[in-house]
Amino acid sequence: MYTNKEIWNVTYPIFLGLLAQNVINVTDTAFLGHVGEVALGAAAMGGLLYICVYTVAFGFSVGSQILIARRNGEGNFHAIGPVMWQGTAFSLGMGVALLAILLVCAEPLIRLLITSDTIFHATYEFFTWRIWGFLFAFVNVMFRALYIGITKTKVLTMNAVVMALVNVFLDYAMIFGKCGFPEMGIRGAALASVIAEASSMLFFVVYTYGKIDLKKYGLNRFGHFDWDMVMRILRISCFTMVQYFLSMAIWFVFFMALERLGQRQLAIANIVRSVYVVLLIPVQSLSTTANTLVSNLIGSGGVAGVVRLLHKIARMSFLIMVVCVALCVIFPQAILSVYTNEEALLLESVPALYVVCGAMLIAALANIYFNGISGTGNTQAALGLEVGVQIFYALYIIVVGMMLRAPVDVCFTTEVIYYSLMLTFSVIYLKKAKWQNKKI
Repeated sequence: MYTNKEIWNVTYPIFLGLLAQNVINVTDTAFLGHVGEVALGAAAMGGLLYICVYTVAFGFSVGSQILIARRNGEGNFHAIGPVMWQGTAFSLGMGVALLAILLVCAEPLIRLLITSDTIFHATYEFFTWRIWGFLFAFVNVMFRALYIGITKTKVLTMNAVVMALVNVFLDYAMIFGKCGFPEMGIRGAALASVIAEASSMLFFVVYTYGKIDLKKYGLNRFGHFDWDMVMRILRISCFTMVQYFLSMAIWFVFFMALERLGQRQLAIANIVRSVYVVLLIPVQSLSTTANTLVSNLIGSGGVAGVVRLLHKIARMSFLIMVVCVALCVIFPQAILSVYTNEEALLLESVPALYVVCGAMLIAALANIYFNGISGTGNTQAALGLEVGVQIFYALYIIVVGMMLRAPVDVCFTTEVIYYSLMLTFSVIYLKKAKWQNKKI
């Protein structure tokens, strides 16, 4: 059974890494907020469309991470390298294929999803630059899976700091035309993110070959492409790929509903979503820890302690979120002023921020137990749970956002419902289902 200290030793590098990575989200939103509402809304739509596709690779890497963590817990270290390298080859191939498809299909796809001509043109401009990041991001997720799976997570912090520093500097230089760069506006934000992802991949490669015992983990050889290994990974990860894609696609439905309410509502939603993403960082960090420690614990024969481990991590997550939410409730305008200096926009964003704060208290628990299900290796059950909850989510936002055309804060109540259902069903599954003997 893991102690609080051991849990935190795995979690805090992931937390710092996610914090640094989300500097990208915050700086993009903050800089573009000073360009205008159209740029802010277009970056939200283009960014979400990018992430919807990116989550296919992320879901594949989570399946790989579960397999790596299980082998690590078993002490079968030589089996880790083949999972890593075969998974990386497959992931990169997916990235190249998706890039080619979207370069052809981006314009009609975005036109189908967005009604405003102004937002359409800006979103298309952002997205066609941003998707070149697939070439690097689809490799980066596999390095992340490796280091989380073997619980050497400190490198994630260093990597994310490098990526964040590159992105912040290039955002400032390329969006506004500073330091000798041309003024590129929204294209500059997209290109800065692509270069930041490339710098992240370069860092991972150099660090791995310089600091990791390649022979111990079977990383010193690639061999031929092994479809059997890829299929073994896919048997676990296909469900997480669909799950993560759906979890972001549903966000896109949310923003489609708000885009139809107007540029102002879309700008408010993007600002509040940026704060929401930052609030999720400690929850996501502990959720990732729960996933990998559950898999390691089962691999080492400690299946009886899984639920107690999840309870312990959930308590840590909730207490941290209480502090974060309290700061947002006490200083809402100070936090929102990072993104805009327009007083009216600040005031209109506060009610939606309060709703998100309420949702995050539930999310702090729901995400831990839900990721615990994936950590057992039963990704099919996790997908089934996610799909069930998201069907209700989609119906709710279609009715509230598209049919009733409710204000942004009312639309955000869907997050409260989403996490409440996820928490309820996850706890029921862990108590009632037969997951203890899942083999992977």
